[in-house]
Amino acid sequence: MFQAAQESTTEIRSPTLDNSAQLDSFLQSVQNRGFRIAQLATGNQEDALDLVQEAMFKLVEKYASRPEQEWTPLFYRILSSRINDFHRRNTVRNRHRSWLRKEEDSDEDPIQTAPDPFGKGPDGESEIDESMVKLQQALMNLPPRQQQAFLLRAWEGLDVKQTATAMACAEGSVKTHYSRAVHTLRIELGEHWT
Repeated sequence: MFQAAQESTTEIRSPTLDNSAQLDSFLQSVQNRGFRIAQLATGNQEDALDLVQEAMFKLVEKYASRPEQEWTPLFYRILSSRINDFHRRNTVRNRHRSWLRKEEDSDEDPIQTAPDPFGKGPDGESEIDESMVKLQQALMNLPPRQQQAFLLRAWEGLDVKQTATAMACAEGSVKTHYSRAVHTLRIELGEHWT
């Protein structure tokens, strides 16, 4: 009897261990791409790391038992949700900050005078060519939904259905956001567009 129970425990644990190894491999494969998406969305490395880590934890916590082919859209849906939450929180915070501080009447645009987080620095940033910098800036200027649709479709290679699942919207909305993003990028990038 004890041996039968031990065998059934081994049978139960084997798929779990296999699933754990597969999940670990999956997370390693998407962590850098997820980080890049979050970094473009937030403009901040630390915030991007936090968002990707939260998305990875939530995927493991809630969806580890799901089939492997569902993990990619689920991960990007969780990450997309975290990015949207980040933007909502910052909107509220900035609204309160603007009430608390006195701003001098100035004609300077704070966005134009803010330091560029992707600016070239001595620590290897000089290797980034002009086209990549322009692309990053253009992507950061896109509205969040267009940015997400473009990154998931063009960079991650998700199809329309997977992107719709990841963004929690209809397939038609994905097509519209993606089309608008491509149109805007073509206009902004001009000769840099390939």
